[in-house]
Amino acid sequence: MTTDAADLRNSTSAGTPDRVGAGLRIKGELQGNQDLIVEGAVEGPIHLANHRLTVGLGGNVSSDVVAREIVVHGKIKGNLRATQRIEIKKDGSVVGDLTTACILIEDGASVKGSIEIDPEAAAAEPGKATRARAATATGQVRPAETK
Repeated sequence: MTTDAADLRNSTSAGTPDRVGAGLRIKGELQGNQDLIVEGAVEGPIHLANHRLTVGLGGNVSSDVVAREIVVHGKIKGNLRATQRIEIKKDGSVVGDLTTACILIEDGASVKGSIEIDPEAAAAEPGKATRARAATATGQVRPAETK
Protein backbone atom coordinates (compact mmCIF):
# COMPACT_ATOMS: atom_id res chain seq x y z
CA MET A 1 0.00 0.00 0.00
CA THR A 2 1.35 3.41 -0.90
CA THR A 3 1.38 6.38 1.44
CA ASP A 4 -1.07 8.22 -0.84
CA ALA A 5 -3.67 5.44 -0.51
CA ALA A 6 -3.38 5.44 3.28
CA ASP A 7 -3.75 9.23 3.43
CA LEU A 8 -6.82 9.13 1.18
CA ARG A 9 -8.51 6.47 3.33
CA ASN A 10 -7.84 8.40 6.54
CA SER A 11 -8.99 11.75 5.17
CA THR A 12 -12.18 10.24 3.73
CA SER A 13 -13.24 8.52 6.95
CA ALA A 14 -12.35 11.49 9.16
CA GLY A 15 -13.87 14.21 6.98
CA THR A 16 -17.13 12.65 5.77
CA PRO A 17 -19.95 11.99 8.25
CA ASP A 18 -21.80 8.69 8.19
CA ARG A 19 -25.38 8.90 6.89
CA VAL A 20 -28.69 7.17 7.55
CA GLY A 21 -30.46 7.77 4.24
CA ALA A 22 -34.08 8.83 3.78
CA GLY A 23 -35.18 5.32 2.80
CA LEU A 24 -33.65 3.64 5.87
CA ARG A 25 -35.30 2.72 9.17
CA ILE A 26 -33.02 1.50 11.94
CA LYS A 27 -34.09 -0.10 15.24
CA GLY A 28 -31.39 -0.53 17.87
CA GLU A 29 -28.55 1.26 19.59
CA LEU A 30 -26.16 3.39 17.50
CA GLN A 31 -22.66 4.19 18.73
CA GLY A 32 -19.91 5.74 16.73
CA ASN A 33 -16.62 7.58 16.50
CA GLN A 34 -17.68 9.81 13.63
CA ASP A 35 -20.26 12.50 12.87
CA LEU A 36 -23.67 11.18 11.80
CA ILE A 37 -26.45 12.61 9.61
CA VAL A 38 -29.91 11.05 9.97
CA GLU A 39 -32.28 11.56 7.02
CA GLY A 40 -34.34 8.42 7.72
CA ALA A 41 -35.83 6.97 10.93
CA VAL A 42 -33.90 5.73 13.98
CA GLU A 43 -35.51 4.03 16.98
CA GLY A 44 -33.01 3.41 19.75
CA PRO A 45 -30.36 5.30 21.70
CA ILE A 46 -27.64 7.19 19.83
CA HIS A 47 -24.27 7.73 21.50
CA LEU A 48 -21.69 9.86 19.67
CA ALA A 49 -19.77 11.21 22.69
CA ASN A 50 -17.18 13.30 20.84
CA HIS A 51 -19.04 13.86 17.59
CA ARG A 52 -21.95 15.66 15.97
CA LEU A 53 -25.43 14.35 15.21
CA THR A 54 -27.44 16.16 12.54
CA VAL A 55 -31.09 15.22 12.05
CA GLY A 56 -32.08 16.29 8.53
CA LEU A 57 -35.45 17.71 7.46
CA GLY A 58 -36.85 14.23 6.79
CA GLY A 59 -35.09 12.69 9.80
CA ASN A 60 -37.06 11.17 12.65
CA VAL A 61 -35.30 9.98 15.83
CA SER A 62 -37.20 8.23 18.64
CA SER A 63 -34.72 7.81 21.49
CA ASP A 64 -32.27 9.51 23.80
CA VAL A 65 -29.19 11.09 22.22
CA VAL A 66 -25.74 11.81 23.69
CA ALA A 67 -23.30 13.71 21.48
CA ARG A 68 -20.87 16.62 21.47
CA GLU A 69 -23.20 18.64 19.22
CA ILE A 70 -26.78 18.00 18.13
CA VAL A 71 -28.41 19.87 15.21
CA VAL A 72 -32.12 19.26 14.61
CA HIS A 73 -33.81 20.12 11.31
CA GLY A 74 -36.30 17.21 11.59
CA LYS A 75 -37.92 15.51 14.60
CA ILE A 76 -36.57 13.99 17.81
CA LYS A 77 -38.64 12.40 20.55
CA GLY A 78 -36.25 11.71 23.44
CA ASN A 79 -33.88 13.40 25.85
CA LEU A 80 -30.85 15.19 24.39
CA ARG A 81 -27.50 15.61 26.15
CA ALA A 82 -24.78 17.57 24.33
CA THR A 83 -21.46 18.44 25.92
CA GLN A 84 -21.06 21.53 23.71
CA ARG A 85 -24.16 22.66 21.82
CA ILE A 86 -27.73 21.91 20.76
CA GLU A 87 -29.25 23.72 17.76
CA ILE A 88 -32.93 23.40 16.88
CA LYS A 89 -33.56 24.88 13.46
CA LYS A 90 -36.78 26.58 12.31
CA ASP A 91 -38.38 23.34 11.03
CA GLY A 92 -37.03 21.24 13.92
CA SER A 93 -39.12 19.61 16.62
CA VAL A 94 -37.96 18.14 19.94
CA VAL A 95 -40.08 16.45 22.61
CA GLY A 96 -37.82 15.70 25.58
CA ASP A 97 -35.47 17.25 28.09
CA LEU A 98 -32.36 19.04 26.82
CA THR A 99 -29.07 19.33 28.72
CA THR A 100 -26.19 21.29 27.19
CA ALA A 101 -23.61 24.02 27.68
CA CYS A 102 -25.03 26.16 24.82
CA ILE A 103 -28.34 26.20 22.97
CA LEU A 104 -29.77 27.86 19.87
CA ILE A 105 -33.49 27.65 19.09
CA GLU A 106 -34.59 29.37 15.90
CA ASP A 107 -37.97 31.06 15.44
CA GLY A 108 -40.50 28.48 14.29
CA ALA A 109 -38.83 25.55 16.08
CA SER A 110 -40.90 23.40 18.43
CA VAL A 111 -39.61 22.33 21.86
CA LYS A 112 -41.59 20.53 24.55
CA GLY A 113 -39.59 19.69 27.68
CA SER A 114 -37.11 21.25 30.06
CA ILE A 115 -33.85 22.93 29.09
CA GLU A 116 -30.85 22.79 31.39
CA ILE A 117 -27.89 25.02 30.58
CA ASP A 118 -24.88 23.87 32.56
CA PRO A 119 -21.47 22.87 31.20
CA GLU A 120 -20.86 20.53 34.16
CA ALA A 121 -24.28 18.88 33.88
CA ALA A 122 -23.84 18.31 30.15
CA ALA A 123 -20.64 16.35 30.72
CA ALA A 124 -21.89 14.52 33.82
CA GLU A 125 -23.18 10.97 33.84
CA PRO A 126 -27.00 10.78 33.83
CA GLY A 127 -27.26 9.52 37.45
CA LYS A 128 -25.02 12.13 39.14
CA ALA A 129 -26.47 14.95 41.25
CA THR A 130 -26.16 18.41 39.75
CA ARG A 131 -27.42 21.87 40.65
CA ALA A 132 -28.22 24.29 37.87
CA ARG A 133 -30.86 26.63 36.59
CA ALA A 134 -33.35 25.15 34.19
CA ALA A 135 -35.82 26.84 31.87
CA THR A 136 -39.06 25.04 31.21
CA ALA A 137 -40.60 24.96 27.76
CA THR A 138 -43.05 27.64 28.91
CA GLY A 139 -40.12 30.03 29.36
CA GLN A 140 -40.17 30.15 33.16
CA VAL A 141 -36.81 29.86 34.91
CA ARG A 142 -36.59 27.79 38.06
CA PRO A 143 -33.77 26.20 40.08
CA ALA A 144 -33.21 22.56 39.18
CA GLU A 145 -33.81 20.00 41.90
CA THR A 146 -30.96 17.89 43.22
CA LYS A 147 -31.33 14.36 41.97
